[in-house]
Amino acid sequence: MKIAVEGCMHGDLDKVYDTIKYIENTRNIKIDLLLCCGDFQAVRNEKDMDSLNVPPKYREMKSFWKYYSGQEVAPVPTIFIGGNHEASNYLWELYYGGWAAPNIYFLGFAGVVKFGNIRIGGLSGIYNARNYCLGHHERPPYNDNTIRSVYHVREYDVHKLMHLEDPIDIFLSHDWPLGITDFGNWQQLVRYKKHFKDEIQQGTLGSKPAAQLLEKLKPSYWFSAHLHCKFTALVEHEEGGRVTKFLALDKCLPGRKFLQIVDIESDPGPYEVQYDEEWLAITRKLNCVFPLTLRRGDFGRTQLDMQDCRQWVKSRMEDRGAKPCEFSQTAPPHKPSDSVSNTTFSGSPRNPQTVSFLELLDLPYVLDNALDSRDTPTSLPQKDDYSEDIPIEDEDDLEDGEPNNENRSS
Repeated sequence: MKIAVEGCMHGDLDKVYDTIKYIENTRNIKIDLLLCCGDFQAVRNEKDMDSLNVPPKYREMKSFWKYYSGQEVAPVPTIFIGGNHEASNYLWELYYGGWAAPNIYFLGFAGVVKFGNIRIGGLSGIYNARNYCLGHHERPPYNDNTIRSVYHVREYDVHKLMHLEDPIDIFLSHDWPLGITDFGNWQQLVRYKKHFKDEIQQGTLGSKPAAQLLEKLKPSYWFSAHLHCKFTALVEHEEGGRVTKFLALDKCLPGRKFLQIVDIESDPGPYEVQYDEEWLAITRKLNCVFPLTLRRGDFGRTQLDMQDCRQWVKSRMEDRGAKPCEFSQTAPPHKPSDSVSNTTFSGSPRNPQTVSFLELLDLPYVLDNALDSRDTPTSLPQKDDYSEDIPIEDEDDLEDGEPNNENRSS
């Protein structure tokens, strides 16, 4: 299976898909899957930009809306995670994962799916120690604080992923696992990114929960983005002699090292996105402690009798099938011909895909639960760890002779 791995998308789907077509034509190959490591920016219309934590001068419609509206169709199946520059109102509708557009699948705030026999897991967002133990208290419309905290990784989602026992082939995170630079050529990295040196030497560059997941899951491949540079590492795990190949990629700008093709041994196609039995069982078992306020989740009281739960899920999947629910629009797409915004809706509607997913697992819909007034923050200082304030860069560069494109605003 040939997989194209892409760093930060920043809404430039047209450019990334054009680059993939170029690679296919020049190398005479067929790409089976595109993986994007965050900052996807699934902006459907002008209203979505109110939930996008990007300085106003960098807010652009870009090209996702074309794929959402059906004007364009992704030429290759695409799976992505969220980063720290997202239409967070839309991704919250698909908290458990789902089709953001036809042939473009969001893994959810945390998730695992199968593509053929390849098992792909992911964790959306970036790590911030101050918000890590909080529940998912943010609801659109976001204020100046929650527009930033909504994409901070939460302990609950990591807790779910830490219960995975079956082998993971590929794992995606937006920020890098803490300490990953110890396993690659960090000296070369700091020649290109001089401001990383102190954090590397102090052991603060990266995400602590991502490092915990790397140690626990030991996937064959781990792909990241966020820091807008290419970096490779080889992690040799002590247990079982397993090895993780780590690759971080840049942002989508001409010439940047933002795209790489990885050839992974797999069963022959055709391939399609399917639900993962173990992940559904974990989601069903832990949904009862899903924290939806500022309070920390009480995970200790949940007994994970996974064998019975997996059998229950397996039976449901045999009856229904393993394919996710079909895509459906929940907001009007951008119309370039309209001089005035046509989007007057507010909040996040119940996405039919999420409703279908919860019905499959016989779970209640809780994403629109209102905050208890006692839990509403009056002010939460927000300053993201280690790279939130790094400015956008605009340099160009080329990889392997292909036209490359990227962008990052931390």
